[in-house]
Amino acid sequence: MADVTPIRRLLVANRGEIARRIMRTAHAMGIGTVAVYADGDALAPFVREADTAIALGGETAGETYLDAGKVLAAAVRAGADAVHPGYGFLSENADFAQAVMDAGLVWVGPSPDSIRTIGDKLAGKAIARAAGVPTLEAHPVPPGENATAPAARIGYPILIKASAGGGGRGMRVVGEPADLAAAIESARREAAAAFGDGMVFLERYLQGARHVEIQILGDRHGGLVHLFERECSIQRRHQKIIEEAPSPAVDAELRARMGAAALAAAGSIGYHSAGTVEFLLAGREFFFLEVNTRLQVEHPVTEAITGIDLVREQLRIAEGERLGYGQADLRISGHAIEARLCAEDPGRDFLPSPGTVEIWQPAVGAGIRVDAGVEAGSTIGTNFDPMIAKVIAHAPTRREAAALLARALDRTRIQGLTHNRDFLAACLRSPAFLRGDTTTDFIATAAPAATRTADLAEIRAACIATALYSRARRRAGAPVLASIAGGFRNSVMPPESVRFGAGGADHVVTYRPNRDGSFAVTFDGEAVTVVVHAADAAGIDIGFGGQRHRFAVTTRGERHFLHGAAGDIELREHPRFPPQGRAEAGGGLRAPMPGRVLSLVVSEGDMVARGDLLLILEAMKMEHRITAPADGIVTALRVAQGEQVANGALLVTIQPTES
Repeated sequence: MADVTPIRRLLVANRGEIARRIMRTAHAMGIGTVAVYADGDALAPFVREADTAIALGGETAGETYLDAGKVLAAAVRAGADAVHPGYGFLSENADFAQAVMDAGLVWVGPSPDSIRTIGDKLAGKAIARAAGVPTLEAHPVPPGENATAPAARIGYPILIKASAGGGGRGMRVVGEPADLAAAIESARREAAAAFGDGMVFLERYLQGARHVEIQILGDRHGGLVHLFERECSIQRRHQKIIEEAPSPAVDAELRARMGAAALAAAGSIGYHSAGTVEFLLAGREFFFLEVNTRLQVEHPVTEAITGIDLVREQLRIAEGERLGYGQADLRISGHAIEARLCAEDPGRDFLPSPGTVEIWQPAVGAGIRVDAGVEAGSTIGTNFDPMIAKVIAHAPTRREAAALLARALDRTRIQGLTHNRDFLAACLRSPAFLRGDTTTDFIATAAPAATRTADLAEIRAACIATALYSRARRRAGAPVLASIAGGFRNSVMPPESVRFGAGGADHVVTYRPNRDGSFAVTFDGEAVTVVVHAADAAGIDIGFGGQRHRFAVTTRGERHFLHGAAGDIELREHPRFPPQGRAEAGGGLRAPMPGRVLSLVVSEGDMVARGDLLLILEAMKMEHRITAPADGIVTALRVAQGEQVANGALLVTIQPTES
């Protein structure tokens, strides 16, 4: 083993769940870890779990995780002998990889030459074509070039893609020539902000195709294998949210052809480390998309069906070890599905919804894995990706894996901010998903429910449970007379009353203890007798109408967070004596999320039509267009370009014109 150089201290040049996941394997291998962090991540779990943590000094990605000089200086300062980039940020930056190696450190990833040649999407297409792999035509669009003619030749709809990086950043679908120029510039800005490279290209957009990728692993000694395929077709904003392995559309013959194509492309440049060769699959015909020269977000599903820890393999390969197995040694075991739990609002076109994670209790159980970047009290801010966690299920069959994952999502308690958990569960339970109809237009065609709406029976049980839970906690903390039974009175007292807001309406609960220990309760005037079977700091178990209702309960001021059999529900308790209200500014468009005003398109006095672009907000590495809701006149601009605005901030006021 003279050619093996063990890694002793690994700097993870990333954040959140992927930093924790890499550290978990490194620690299991006896390798020390170093975290680097932005100011807003100072209290994040990945910082605490590293053996050493170094502040990068700054808030944004550009000031921290994308600053190669800062990251490399931190590695040297911490005495690291290797750097793992995770995914995103600098993971596909060939210059950074070379700088790491020039500093005498081990780069955990493919060679800088491989990143530069095949990692660039345009160069990757050329390599794939030379290796005999079918590709779609691509046309690069340098700054200043008029792309009207090449777009017309390729044909609409057109897909604009960033040449560097991935994850849906710098990607736009354009259906009409009139929208092309603005979409190119928007994609270019977003790509430059996310990857430090604003180069984009045009490609034909295949509607109704599948996004299928092949995981590859290569060592430094010529060993190269693929670990079968993953399907990643269910996407919103061109970003994956549900991935699975194997694909329901790929049989053994197609798998062999796609695997051979992936190995041909990667083998032609002597690729080593982990990588992913991505294809569009239309029927039994597939087209090369790109090579991701890094670990993928969805790598856990491949780990589940093969039993191979991909991070461990990356580290072993970087140390100089051989794979130790060939293609014939690999087998698929069962089926695995991953869902990305994100701070976003499916009911508002998946707009990011930053906020504080008040409650975080992930599901546990056989076949369930949760890779999370948060804990209770963590804040999902606007500077980085809105992903909270990945929930993965592994079962003998696809149907069982889908059911197991949907139930795990139901049982995952995530409260305090808006998220997509219920939407993900609806996707997994939809007939289209269970049939395997998971093309890239799945969300539009299958139309799974965006949110879960609690029915009146659930709201009633939650309100009654909360009122009696609060009473039980008050009695448990009473400094005197706590031992006297709740129903003991030498006079008849009026019932207690509490009003809750839930489901867009207010509900009133009254209760009075009976001498037998039960409670006489009314919910919106409807009387019921309730028995409290158990109540402690964690929650309450009540019974009425012949049914038991168990809720975990957490109270934060007037907010009550409950988790029951149907999922999460939040109640807001109204004070008995409401405070004096403040006049609220009326009219105008408000910010749908915290963010930075990237550009203002209109001025005061401008006439606008419904749908006209007013301004662009940048939040969570994505651009969001704010458009006019109706025809009118811009009467006031309340923000300036470059200004950071809070959620709900007044942006623009428009005086509607009479039709």
